[in-house]
Amino acid sequence: MYAALLILLLLALLGMIFGHFRRKKIICKIREMEKCRKCSLLEELSEPFGYTYHCCCGFFSSTVDAWQKAAGYTGVYDYMAPRFQMVFDALPVYFDYRGRTWLIEFWKGQYGINTGAEIGIYHADRLLTRAEYQTAHFEAADGNEMLPCSLELHEEDGEFVQISERHWWLTAFVPGVFSHPSRLCMKAAVGFEDRQMLEAFYRGLCETGYPSEMISVQNLLLSFTFHRPLPEHYGLFTRFHRWFSQCLNRMYCRLFVWVTRPFECTEDRVLFLYYYIPSCFRRLMRLRRYHRRCHKKRGCRRPKRCGRCCPSRHVKS
Repeated sequence: MYAALLILLLLALLGMIFGHFRRKKIICKIREMEKCRKCSLLEELSEPFGYTYHCCCGFFSSTVDAWQKAAGYTGVYDYMAPRFQMVFDALPVYFDYRGRTWLIEFWKGQYGINTGAEIGIYHADRLLTRAEYQTAHFEAADGNEMLPCSLELHEEDGEFVQISERHWWLTAFVPGVFSHPSRLCMKAAVGFEDRQMLEAFYRGLCETGYPSEMISVQNLLLSFTFHRPLPEHYGLFTRFHRWFSQCLNRMYCRLFVWVTRPFECTEDRVLFLYYYIPSCFRRLMRLRRYHRRCHKKRGCRRPKRCGRCCPSRHVKS
């Protein structure tokens, strides 16, 4: 028995020594990399997940051809979000335009260990009644249906992140930062195809309860500030999931900062996580989880081994 205990202690000691030298080797490897190499590597690593890395500002955003586009949108995504450590404020705006019901939704909040914001542009294949809004499936805007969007995400202590692009799903996610959704302020702007579309969206936004005097319109560009969410009556279990998920998110953010403490830059921290704990890096990059519907659309019968939804590609450096 004592011999077995001694062997276990020796194995544990060898594991600690090996882990120490492996960690030091990874730290040296990252410090010796040029900044442009780090950025290109992060872009290559994030591409299979449907994202790109903005090296100048230190955040991830979705690509126009992201695989999540095939999933579209339905109300169950927001309902299930707290179960996957996504806690956010949402502002869905429904409006009718050219024989179809459109949805432009705005989100801001905590996505795992990432603080972020989103603007999603979708449409149904027909006109919907109000009773169908929460259950209907919306397709993502495609090609010439995409709209020029911009968002600025602020914390109470100042500017946080800014991005502007013609898109169907404009996003910005900052790793390793914890925030409460109610303390985030999102300045959003959307450019529309014509006056008819702009006025339809304007009416839809006012119908949500947003004050008309807080909406700014300049030509075909509409902008407003999304700060305090509209009153929502969450059920007991949803409130519990939101609270519990935020507790986990805060803990994981602190753990991320502690594990990557040899570095201060976001790209260095994320690359260290990739080399040191690859499984945590993959979890970090699963910012939005539309698995079931997405797998069904692709005919994937083995979600856990799906190469596009669970990338395991290793990049040589």
